Amino acid sequence: MSDLFDPPPGAPSSRPQSASAHRPLADRIRPQALSEVIGQTHVLGPDAPLGAMLAAGSLSSLILWGPPGVGKTTIARLLANATDRAFVQISAIFTGVPDLRKVFEAAKLRSGQGRGTLLFVDEIHRFNKAQQDSFLPHMEDGTILLVGATTENPSFELNAAVLSRSQVLVLERLSLADLELMAQRAEAALGRALPLVAPARDALLEMADGDGRALLNLIEQVTAWKTTAPLTTDQLSTRLMKRAAKYDKSGDEHYNLISALHKSVRGSDPDAALYWFARMLEGGEDPRYLARRLVRMAVEDIALADPQAQTHALHAWEIYERLGSPEGELALAQTVIYLALAPKSNAGYMGYKQARALAKKTGSEPPPKHILNAPTKLMEDQGYGAGYAYDHDAEDGFSGQNYFPDGVKRPVLYAPVERGFERELKKRTDWFAKLRVQRDS
Repeated sequence: MSDLFDPPPGAPSSRPQSASAHRPLADRIRPQALSEVIGQTHVLGPDAPLGAMLAAGSLSSLILWGPPGVGKTTIARLLANATDRAFVQISAIFTGVPDLRKVFEAAKLRSGQGRGTLLFVDEIHRFNKAQQDSFLPHMEDGTILLVGATTENPSFELNAAVLSRSQVLVLERLSLADLELMAQRAEAALGRALPLVAPARDALLEMADGDGRALLNLIEQVTAWKTTAPLTTDQLSTRLMKRAAKYDKSGDEHYNLISALHKSVRGSDPDAALYWFARMLEGGEDPRYLARRLVRMAVEDIALADPQAQTHALHAWEIYERLGSPEGELALAQTVIYLALAPKSNAGYMGYKQARALAKKTGSEPPPKHILNAPTKLMEDQGYGAGYAYDHDAEDGFSGQNYFPDGVKRPVLYAPVERGFERELKKRTDWFAKLRVQRDS
């Protein structure tokens, strides 16, 4: 916490020269300036948010939101250097209220000595509301410049007060081109090329899955092997396991992928829908959750355009319960295809929402008396049931009477589309509407 043991700016490192070879590769090729950071040009470029802030000499508190291994910690450290602030790093996982008090007290001492503090908080979303609130007075009086890092959506995980005093910058997973540049830097630091043929090198980059830290760990493993000839893709795959896909069943990625699946089904794209379905299964998603969501898609986006869609989804769910994994997942996959290719309609969904809104607005209006039963003489004297037309007595089985409250103008809540089975339902609604006009006249 204290600066007593911090080396002065520009001082040579006290690390023994022989120890440098044992330093992790990520530490050995760590950028020394923001211009050396790989990727994130949309944030760091001259006209990008951080570039503009630094050029203006006005850096605000930041929330860096992005997946692991894309440079959040590195950027925060370089921002401290670029603005001549002390860099203090804490993790929300291991830091409690007493630790925060010490951090703030040390920052006040530095401020009194004329030096600011950039406080980097890793996993800031893991702090509770009270802990997040404790940053506010120190952010407002300039004691600290807060840079928080999170892999979760700040809109859901961070207090509104913290967000209002910070700028959220979204960092992106590294592209294959970014990872190739990082691999070249690693080779320069190691003094030799990776012992891989070109396709195996491409496979290694893909294994990192956009995570720079993961790539450097893989490179360290590869360079530690004693090989006499470059390895092929098959040899590499035998020795290395692919990095597990980034997926949190209770986090932001969960909602992103189910949104992608739902919208692919709605967009009638069976290939994309199957892909996102498979991505969720590979990430460890519970197939029962997917079965339930498929039923919802059938109800919400297909509905009466294909009444069999709901039955198909329910049967697939039942098949999964009987067969379990992995056999039952095939039934769910086939349902994904069926729903994607089914005719789409949200007419029932929209009609339901409009009906709920109208009911909320006119919830005290009584039904018209002619459609009320009159089980007692008093109710009969009050006009209950008077003038009711029994539809089966009409020649075409349709009386055309009004069934809405007397004070409510008749709305059109259900408007079927010209797709699938709803094309037939539209013929029926149009026919009854025509008869109703004739009865009214």
